[in-house]
Amino acid sequence: MKYSIRGEKLEVTDSIREYVMDKLNKMEKYFDDPNNVSVKILFSVRGREQKIEVTINSRGYDLRAEVSHSDMYAAIDLAVDKLERQIRKHKTKMMSRERAQIVYEDDIYEEESYDVIKRKKVYLKPMDEEEAIVQMEMLGHTFYIFKDIETETVKVLYKRYDDTYGVIETN
Repeated sequence: MKYSIRGEKLEVTDSIREYVMDKLNKMEKYFDDPNNVSVKILFSVRGREQKIEVTINSRGYDLRAEVSHSDMYAAIDLAVDKLERQIRKHKTKMMSRERAQIVYEDDIYEEESYDVIKRKKVYLKPMDEEEAIVQMEMLGHTFYIFKDIETETVKVLYKRYDDTYGVIETN
């Protein structure tokens, strides 16, 4: 796995770096090709809370865990537990799809359904990220879709839990 570890207003010590890498290296068994997995880790401190954000990009799916705790090592353990649960859930879904059998009409039963209750068409006006933030805040939404004025790609701006902003970019 390829690691990118950094601290936000915090120096990441060698012991923390080794601890988190040891924990995450044990997860290699869940990936078909661990060499093509990238792991981004961000450590930060907010007051007395130690925070870790881990994003794992793998072929086919992405995983993310964000944990705050008074102890950084405990936060790392909790984040790894979250990621392992996500991986097992994903693997279980994939395996059940592979084992799908032919179902006859008599055997069909009602499963959980996801109904779309509202549809909306939007005009993607070309704008920069600052204008998109203003538009999102004016609408009172937690996300906003817009076309980047420079790259002409579609982007999604969203408000994060810590009242900062994130951007999802499309190709």
